[in-house]
Amino acid sequence: MVTVVLKFLGTQICQTHTLRQAQLLRPRMLRWVSTLDYSMDQGQKEKQLLHGMLQKKKEHFKESGQILLKDIKETRDKVKEKMEEIIERENVLTIPNLLCISRIVMSPFLGYFILQSEYHLALGLFVFAGVSDLLDGWIARNFESQASKIGSFLDPMADKVLIATLFGALTFMDLIPVYLTGAIITRDLLLVAAAFCVRYKSLPPPRTLSRYFDVTHATAQLSPTAISKWNTGMQLVLVATTLAAPVFGYVDHPVLHVMWYATASTTLASAVSYIVSRNTYKFLKPRK
Repeated sequence: MVTVVLKFLGTQICQTHTLRQAQLLRPRMLRWVSTLDYSMDQGQKEKQLLHGMLQKKKEHFKESGQILLKDIKETRDKVKEKMEEIIERENVLTIPNLLCISRIVMSPFLGYFILQSEYHLALGLFVFAGVSDLLDGWIARNFESQASKIGSFLDPMADKVLIATLFGALTFMDLIPVYLTGAIITRDLLLVAAAFCVRYKSLPPPRTLSRYFDVTHATAQLSPTAISKWNTGMQLVLVATTLAAPVFGYVDHPVLHVMWYATASTTLASAVSYIVSRNTYKFLKPRK
């Protein structure tokens, strides 16, 4: 199009000038037109070449992306299958675990009886919970088929739910001081949060919610410290003594005050022991 226009202009110039001038200008115009045509042809070729290169790059990236996605999917499937094979699965429906669950279920009923001042019923149910606590530990230690890794978390969890409920209800009824209940519940909440963190760190990829809450996948084991066991015992003795106080008429006895301070001390000491101890928990190695 440009060539035609320029030729037309050249023709017009030739018509309006003398023959001598037209002869002089025409070769120059033709050279200019030829140069312009060559430049446009070169630009068009470069544009086509660049477009071809970009198209090849686009196809290459698309093909590479498809291959990468395919590799990721295959790797994910292989890892999932492998982890299903190597992660230890265990039977969670054991007698000790069922006893632990029963203590958790009993906790709200104990709290209700205390708030209704039914201390006789609360004391009787608490004794049953204490016996179940001793019994599940004895069974797990003496019968290998009844021991489970999840039980190492479930047993202290049941104790914490039971103790938190009892201390909360007894504090509401002004039978236990607020500071002691606050210290116990704070420590237990921190331990529960730590247990969730241990579970997350010990769970091999892929970390999904279904695998995280799958209790048959044991990935870590908790070992309570010695002072923590003493602290749990102190708390249970204090609860039993406090529940019996309204029944036998020794509410606000000086011995109870001594037990408050002793329990607060062991609670603080047990919290420190979990921080400094290196053997509190361990990650379970997958079976070969």
